[in-house]
Amino acid sequence: MISRERTGIGRVLVGGLLVVSLTGSDCNVEPEVLGGDWSLTWEDTFDGPAGASPDAAHWQFDIGTNWGNEQLEYDTDRTQNVSLDGNGNLAITAREENYLGSQYTSGRIKTQGLFSGAYGRFEARIRLPVGQGIWPAFWLLGSDFQEKGWPGCGEIDIMEYRGQSPTIVHGTLHGPGYSGGSGVGGYYRLSESFNDDFHVFAIEWSRNTITWFVDDFPYQTLTSNDLPPGATWVFDHPFFIILNVAVGGHFVGPPNQDTVFPQTMLIDWVRVSGAQG
Repeated sequence: MISRERTGIGRVLVGGLLVVSLTGSDCNVEPEVLGGDWSLTWEDTFDGPAGASPDAAHWQFDIGTNWGNEQLEYDTDRTQNVSLDGNGNLAITAREENYLGSQYTSGRIKTQGLFSGAYGRFEARIRLPVGQGIWPAFWLLGSDFQEKGWPGCGEIDIMEYRGQSPTIVHGTLHGPGYSGGSGVGGYYRLSESFNDDFHVFAIEWSRNTITWFVDDFPYQTLTSNDLPPGATWVFDHPFFIILNVAVGGHFVGPPNQDTVFPQTMLIDWVRVSGAQG
């Protein structure tokens, strides 16, 4: 989610974005399905008592504000913002409160330094929040981020979402020459709102191909051929996982008087299968 509001490039373009709308079984594209028998590589099922922090062997916190998108929240390691709910879910909660100079707090956790992988299937079962200015995401960042910086390390947005558009999720690639507003990708539209129930968001990633899924429906496939001319495909090395709920920022704009707080993203589980370390 190190990104700006994007136009995107894809196989089917409407207003600059690859569009896939699903009502029943209708869809605009026929992406490649990688499939295969997946062997579990890594997972967290968030079992534990209510109020506990996520497993420190799996996750660490990003603490601070404005990660490059002018977000308004201060991300903390407090259990008020990130904790188990006692029902097998992790809750990342955005709150409206004054905290260290910010008007909002939330949480951002990552597997950097604890787990990273390349290729395979990366997936999570998530119930999304709702409201103008709420920006949750499930995404991957290249594990060479500290050496190469962004966007040279690469970024894979498995699921990115505007709270004011609760029927649409986005899937995007960012790399050198196609980052921020020029990220490559598209979106998936559901007939109901993503805040009404849990959904599984996934990618299947091979050396030259990434396919995005919602509830096992493949809605988008991208390869190096979809990049701008001369751009480099940088998705050939391990990436780590990030889960967060931002408030405000370029992609969503600020909350308004109709935005209700607190807003919580619930994560039932995160799994990685078939990945290489």
